[in-house]
Amino acid sequence: MPKRKLTRRQSWQIQKIQKDRLLRAKNQSTIAEQQLKNGTLGDEKIGQIVAHYGANLDVEDEHGHIHHCLTRANLPMLVCGDNIIWQATGKQLGVIISLVPRNSFLARPDYNKQLKPVAANIDQILVVAAPKPVPDQDLINRYLVAAELTAIRPLIVINKIDLLNKLELQTLAQRLSLYKSIGYRVIYTSTKHHDGLSELTDVLKKHTSIFVGQSGVGKSSLIKTFIPNANIRVGELSQATGLGKHTTSVTVLYHTENNGSIIDSPGVREFGLGHESPERITNGFVEFKPWLGQCKFKDCKHSNEPACAIKLAVEQNLISQRRLDSYLRIVKSLSRR
Repeated sequence: MPKRKLTRRQSWQIQKIQKDRLLRAKNQSTIAEQQLKNGTLGDEKIGQIVAHYGANLDVEDEHGHIHHCLTRANLPMLVCGDNIIWQATGKQLGVIISLVPRNSFLARPDYNKQLKPVAANIDQILVVAAPKPVPDQDLINRYLVAAELTAIRPLIVINKIDLLNKLELQTLAQRLSLYKSIGYRVIYTSTKHHDGLSELTDVLKKHTSIFVGQSGVGKSSLIKTFIPNANIRVGELSQATGLGKHTTSVTVLYHTENNGSIIDSPGVREFGLGHESPERITNGFVEFKPWLGQCKFKDCKHSNEPACAIKLAVEQNLISQRRLDSYLRIVKSLSRR
């Protein structure tokens, strides 16, 4: 989809908003730094970031209480799921002074090709798709690659299956069976008819999970099912475009009743891998691994080169042609960024 060209005035407005936000964040950080110098802060405590509002963060302490916090200027960009050290500056207020080393970290490049953090310390990435909008297999594959390269367990959730009749569901399941064949778990769900929800409950137990996928596939509806008291907006598909309306504007971490946690992040219609090399992306396609290094040419692109081990595996039905085609499109997209 071509990017919409901004007018000069729109570009100026965006730059002004960003400049004002940076100035506010700098001023808030300066205040926090001054309090540190004056020794007016409370004792150091461990907490977890459970909501992200730009410069402001919600931190949950060991007793489950929430504190609105600023961050020190020398810290990296923090995200939901981060464990941090913080100090109180007043009632339910505080400042984050250091970051506890992360077990895992998920990020994606923004339109300026800069890595934008998404979440930290997560065990599972639940890639959610639905019959409407039509599942984008390249997007699904991007998420799977991101999960493989960050050593985070991925699962695929096909939601809103109540929109399909029995034959349509069978056709979709057959099309997605290739993911099961290469070791990915696929769960079919419906919040309307409660299909697959007990299976998904077991998956979420004792794990920190993040739901990702296009807008409109029902991520927030699924989370609302497991955390009914959470203040989550549920949206609908746009009648004009058939695409989802963005209903989640703030990344939030919720606790489930089965000792798990769910991170709800703003829906994305595109998940770029522009920060990765073609070689890294190749390693993110798990079924390619047995044949890597076996091509005739070391710099084989697995496209038109002779004696390509990956293409030979496709001819032998050991690798799906659709997955190879998706891989080639993803790698080609890197040169356009």
